[in-house]
Amino acid sequence: MKLRQSKAQELLLVIDEVQKIPNWSEYIKQQWDKDTYDKMNIKVILLGSSRLLIQKGLTESLAGRFETTYLGHWSYSEMSTAFGWDVEQYIYFGAYPGAASLINEQERWKNYVKDALIETSISKDILMLTRVDKPALLKRLFELGSLYSGQILSYTKILGQLQDSGNTTTLSHYLQLLSDSGLLEGIEKFAGDVVRIRSSSPKFQVFNNALFTAQDIYSFQSAKMQPEYW
Repeated sequence: MKLRQSKAQELLLVIDEVQKIPNWSEYIKQQWDKDTYDKMNIKVILLGSSRLLIQKGLTESLAGRFETTYLGHWSYSEMSTAFGWDVEQYIYFGAYPGAASLINEQERWKNYVKDALIETSISKDILMLTRVDKPALLKRLFELGSLYSGQILSYTKILGQLQDSGNTTTLSHYLQLLSDSGLLEGIEKFAGDVVRIRSSSPKFQVFNNALFTAQDIYSFQSAKMQPEYW
């Protein structure tokens, strides 16, 4: 693609799903360097659905040439405006706009979140892009961490509940991969001492409540009767 402009003109170029272009980061780097040399005032915005793949291309090929802007999950006001949800619906069904049309068929909604969102993110965004020696352990860590979302759980205690063998370093690494994929975060303890922060047990937190409720046994109607949801 060729872009023609005067050197004084500012141009905005937006490329969506950039990770689908072979060797996209090398090509972007080449054009960035050329435009800088030619003093072309072009601003490029790169978008994509594979966070890990985009991050890998940025860090390996575009060092010093990019600024990251993270677009998180939809807020309550956005879901309420778009779909008319109340607070209880937002807490239970989370913030995936693509799944909003399925909430009246809750079994189908849960299958959609588990198969089209969770499994796809783990299988394509993590396992296909990063070396994971124990994929079953990573998946089990996600399931367990999701069910314990909002709670503090030590890595040692987690290992006691997992059938696959591993160690705390492996679990910490896998939790970082899940966090980079926008699935599950391990929040560290707040302390002034870095050593105490690193040695603390993580507090698990899913990035989207749908990741928790889709794996839970309660329906929306029965969950409304459970105080722990609210």
